[in-house]
Amino acid sequence: MSDLSHDERLTLTKRTMSLLESWNLSATDMMVLLQLPESVKARNIARFREEEPFPDSADVNRRVSYLLRIEEALQTYFPRNPEMRDMWVKRGNKQFGKRAPVAVMVEDGESGLISVLSHLDCTFAWDLTGSKTAYEVAG
Repeated sequence: MSDLSHDERLTLTKRTMSLLESWNLSATDMMVLLQLPESVKARNIARFREEEPFPDSADVNRRVSYLLRIEEALQTYFPRNPEMRDMWVKRGNKQFGKRAPVAVMVEDGESGLISVLSHLDCTFAWDLTGSKTAYEVAG
């Protein structure tokens, strides 16, 4: 997000906050999930809903990127049913040892975000393996 304008960063922040709130995360869980700096206090998390973008740090930006890709993958899985998107995140899943994906993300940190995203988005998992394919047009 470093190369984005203040308004673009604010828009992504609002979108991310809306997503996390739809998952019923506490302010403390949001702080842990986003790896916000210690200078950000739980009581101040509300300022990110409207007036201030997230801190512009590599860790926060990477986690926001994962979260937004998870949101997009859930929209692909459940294109006509937003309630199912939130339900899937909150319900225990065999893939994660019967833990809810949101619990995996909060408790396991970045590796949890990667696990959930890899489960939802096979292209992300494919890229993680280093198996990127170069497509050539036969001419």
